Amino acid sequence: MDAIRVAHEGRHHLSGQLTEGLIYHVVHKTASEDPLMLLSSRERQVLQLLAEGHSVVDIAEKLSLSPKTVETYRARMMQKLGIGDFASLIRFAIQQGVSPLE
Repeated sequence: MDAIRVAHEGRHHLSGQLTEGLIYHVVHKTASEDPLMLLSSRERQVLQLLAEGHSVVDIAEKLSLSPKTVETYRARMMQKLGIGDFASLIRFAIQQGVSPLE
């Protein structure tokens, strides 16, 4: 009935299943085109500082966080990106242009 009412009002209607599929497609297509989109802004900020060679303690001080929180951000980034070690995380950051090679 809702679909009929919506159509009668001249609007578009998508079923719940179709809407979910569309959202899933958009989110995963965007993430595959730009994996940095998987990260929060704070995670990207921590990633940049790590790629620039800052220690966890330095990053924690700079961002007014505890070192444990910075470690948690690093672990979450690695999990979200499917990266298994710190060196690969830094390589990823450089390849994505998060921090230029100097």
